[in-house]
Amino acid sequence: MTSFIEIILLIFIAAFLVLQQKGGFESLLGKHRKIILDSCALIDGRITEIVKTGFVVDELVIPQFILNELQLLADGNDSHKRERARFGLDIAHELQDTAFHAKVTIDHTVFENVPATDDKLIQLAKKTEAYLYTTDFNLSKVAAIEGVGVLNVNELAQGLRPVALPGETLKIKIIQKGSNPSQGVGYLDDGTMIVVEGGARHAGKAAVDVTVTRMHQTVAGKMVFGHIKEYAQQHTVEQQSRTTSSHKRQAQVAKVAVERVESAPRHSLHQRLRPAVAAEPAKASANPSKLAKGAKQTMLRTRQSGSRSASIQKIM
Repeated sequence: MTSFIEIILLIFIAAFLVLQQKGGFESLLGKHRKIILDSCALIDGRITEIVKTGFVVDELVIPQFILNELQLLADGNDSHKRERARFGLDIAHELQDTAFHAKVTIDHTVFENVPATDDKLIQLAKKTEAYLYTTDFNLSKVAAIEGVGVLNVNELAQGLRPVALPGETLKIKIIQKGSNPSQGVGYLDDGTMIVVEGGARHAGKAAVDVTVTRMHQTVAGKMVFGHIKEYAQQHTVEQQSRTTSSHKRQAQVAKVAVERVESAPRHSLHQRLRPAVAAEPAKASANPSKLAKGAKQTMLRTRQSGSRSASIQKIM
């Protein structure tokens, strides 16, 4: 009896592990994750390629009010919207007809008190506990706030874009000029914009070799920056010439400073001696009358001192 119970437990554990690898008990009951498609997803059309490759094996749900909206646009007067709506209806029909692994169903739930289509999608996703597949950025944000899981193919495309590494050389056709006079703007094969230094003069011409310098991630996607090879070589030569000329100017300034330092003592000595030598001739020639008057006063003082000494000798 004990061995029989052990065998039952081993079988149960083995079955549990197998079910965990295949999606849990929901796979045993035939349940799959539900994904609701909105009008933007159908008009975008990339859902068919994702399903064909086998990445989506879940249940795809197309609401009836989405098909009604596409039909209304297909019968409208705007030619562009009419073509896009017809394309969306063709995508819905293709998803139903093809032998994909995913199951496609039409949901006929009616929301009488909810007028907006986006609100209907969010309510349907909450009711059926499904994910929302859309390319509408605003709808994705509102659905995330409401606690609804969102699958955005644009985010998937951004994540799957090939990375252009710095130093890699690409063949780019410059479409137009950039914001700076020397810049040009081109696009990679996947639609990523690349800003090319020195590419303005190649705008509208044949593709040129562009070396990638760096990448910048923004909210809208990735931006790649690069420069044309010949522009980089010319820029390097100009930079080297500027560096050489600056070094020459620095050496010249240093040489002049050394010469000034060496000649400074001699100049200061000459300047100190020159006023002393030149002062006496200037004093002698400046006021001759003052000199004569001084000589007379000196003679008088000598005579007075001589007479005083003679009178003193007589008294004695």
